[in-house]
Amino acid sequence: MLPRRKLSQVVRSVLAAIALTVCQASLLAQDWGGAAKVLVMTGRVSILRDNNEWALNVGSVVQPKQTIFTGDDGYAKFELPDGSTFEVFQNSRVVFRPSQGWGDLLDVWIGRVKAYIQHKNGPNYNRITTQTAVISVRGTVFDVVAEDEETTFVSVDEGLVSVRHLRFGDEVVLQAGQSIRIFRDQRLAQRNIDKGSVGRAALRVAAEAVWDTLARRGVSTGTASGGGTTSGGAQGDQGKGKNGDSGSGNGAPPPPPPAPPQ
Repeated sequence: MLPRRKLSQVVRSVLAAIALTVCQASLLAQDWGGAAKVLVMTGRVSILRDNNEWALNVGSVVQPKQTIFTGDDGYAKFELPDGSTFEVFQNSRVVFRPSQGWGDLLDVWIGRVKAYIQHKNGPNYNRITTQTAVISVRGTVFDVVAEDEETTFVSVDEGLVSVRHLRFGDEVVLQAGQSIRIFRDQRLAQRNIDKGSVGRAALRVAAEAVWDTLARRGVSTGTASGGGTTSGGAQGDQGKGKNGDSGSGNGAPPPPPPAPPQ
């Protein structure tokens, strides 16, 4: 048998090793738990890391505070740990989880994103911010397009979305099938809400071009031809909008201008 002192040292060493392993595992779990994973992508999609551009691939992860860039042909769909997903379309610049506040999902500097917020376990508070508006949700399917530094377009497929003007603080609530354009120097009002389908139709056309490109390349997006999500993770309300509108396919008015230089 080992002497008591030596045995005590061995026990302490083992306990220290176990504690270190648990600590490392915990940090790793936190690291991966806060990440967004690439489910589907095509074209140029990258992140900014150490002031350098790093190309992403299917299975890559994006950590909080990292910036996602897409080129003229870029598109990617990301999955969050809770089953929510978001899509980033061409010519976009987006910061993932920009602050320590876990409700902050994306900062959209330019371009278009579409979010599917999972809420099967109850309200799931998330915010998307642009240079003119703060878009808040509890679980829904919606598009946000930062058309330029002064204009944001928001369209809702399903659920309710609160839109607050970043400068004036005015707030409106959008329901499924509604959209609004937010201008930097113009207050929000109920009369500004568009209950028609012109903007939403333009969104669908833009998205369908992406699906066609992916289909030609043999890539499965988990998106049916009508735009409804059929696979690829649980979506907010299964990614289906009212009146046959897709949870996964709508575009914005004209495509946004190219992303700013990195």
